[in-house]
Amino acid sequence: MKKIGLTLLTAFVGGAMALGGYRLIENKYASNMSFEDRQKVYFASNHITPTSNTLSSAGQLDFTGAAAAVTPAVVYIKTTYTNQGGDDQQSQLQQMFGQMFGQQGQSQNKVQQASGSGVIISPDGYIVTNNHVVDKADKIEVVTNDHQNFKAKVIGTDPNTDLALIKIEGHDLPIVKLGNSDNVKVGEWVLAVGNPFRLTSTVTAGIISAKGRNIGIIGSEDRQQQNPFGRTQYQQTPKLNQSIESFIQTDAAINPGNSGGALVNTNGELIGINSAIASHTGSYEGYGFAIPVNLAKKVLNDIEKFGAVKRGFVGISFKELDEDVANEYHVNKTVGLYVDEVVPGGGAEQAGLQKGDIISKVEGNKVYESSDLQEPVGRLEPGDKIHLTVLRANEEKNFTVTLKANKPELKTAAITKSSGELFNRIGASFIPLNAAQKAKFHTNSGVMVTQVREGGLFDATDVPVGSVITQINKQPIASIDNMDHALSSLRNGLLTISGYYPDGSRLRSTIEIQNN
Repeated sequence: MKKIGLTLLTAFVGGAMALGGYRLIENKYASNMSFEDRQKVYFASNHITPTSNTLSSAGQLDFTGAAAAVTPAVVYIKTTYTNQGGDDQQSQLQQMFGQMFGQQGQSQNKVQQASGSGVIISPDGYIVTNNHVVDKADKIEVVTNDHQNFKAKVIGTDPNTDLALIKIEGHDLPIVKLGNSDNVKVGEWVLAVGNPFRLTSTVTAGIISAKGRNIGIIGSEDRQQQNPFGRTQYQQTPKLNQSIESFIQTDAAINPGNSGGALVNTNGELIGINSAIASHTGSYEGYGFAIPVNLAKKVLNDIEKFGAVKRGFVGISFKELDEDVANEYHVNKTVGLYVDEVVPGGGAEQAGLQKGDIISKVEGNKVYESSDLQEPVGRLEPGDKIHLTVLRANEEKNFTVTLKANKPELKTAAITKSSGELFNRIGASFIPLNAAQKAKFHTNSGVMVTQVREGGLFDATDVPVGSVITQINKQPIASIDNMDHALSSLRNGLLTISGYYPDGSRLRSTIEIQNN
């Protein structure tokens, strides 16, 4: 009996030490881990096994396990916008999504409200959603499946993929396991989980209809035309092909309000973020599109770590070949990507690519659509290499292109009363300074501006990306959390920012805040 008791005591102490060790590791090293690695620790430490058994794409089907695993971690997002000068100041992208895939209303005092969905991917409150769900929102409220209400902050956005990372202050929250979208097969059963028409926690089922869809819905606002979906869509005039579209298409029922919700396989693993529908009516007609999770992983990890996406560029513009494009450029190929511009000094030029080349393979895989190049590049960073095969004078040539960083665009974010609303309406993303940056700017604390979002407060200031903020309203800023208190102490409606420009010169900017 003594041996049994000693064994039980040893097991108990060992378990307690393991749990304590996990908590220590979680707190100390979580910030250096990717979301996928954090999830592995989470599931292992909590002895959670992803749903499996009968949940497969063939044979007997049972979606109940996957639905039960995913639904608690899909949230309802409510956003509030103050109309300042009419609809013409709204993002065209948001207007378009509002018609096709949004859920909006407007009160008589010109305060607009909208709603969408999001997916919790980290137990400490990180949530992935669509950029167009939170774009330019003054106030973001998250309602969890168990009816808890939280105020959310925008950590960062990536309009080029229509993704956003927001955060609520929570702990031990349920999460959806990140899957592998590369393994998704056409015909595979999937579930869409979200909040259509404000019907929270709705689950629908369907199959994967196609992969790698480029529907021209994300991009610049250079021109607009009537699209085959019966709604106005904005297509990018080819420049550097910065927008990345490689949608997973599904016929699972998706409606307004599902935007930012989860597309999961029958194992309950997240394979996509629902983003758009093709519809003549604005409601479900059988065609939904989701951002592949493997692309989302890179974007979200970059935003959390750097405050913005570190994206590498090949340095070309191209057109997807078909019979019409082939006739236009007088080539005898109807498959591949026709290079119509090579950017001077870019990676493609340095590797030897030329105007008129036809990209036929990426990393040995045959190219049929623009997404066959855009998605692999979208997962890489500046300095990474990608192998391209091109046809030149009907001969195949292989090139290794080193991706180059693009010059950061100085875009961004106006203001209301609470610190949470101020933070969101500032329209910028920040990260704490590391040791090297502190030494460079000769400061012991501060945060660096890593992203400026269009239409917000920083858009009207001279505070560019790369600037360091050390004080707001004379209050020291050592971390992002410090900004809450500083933003809540406006003096006579003025916001004074102090710090350093990227070149090290002193920065001081005062903005008048209008009460809305």
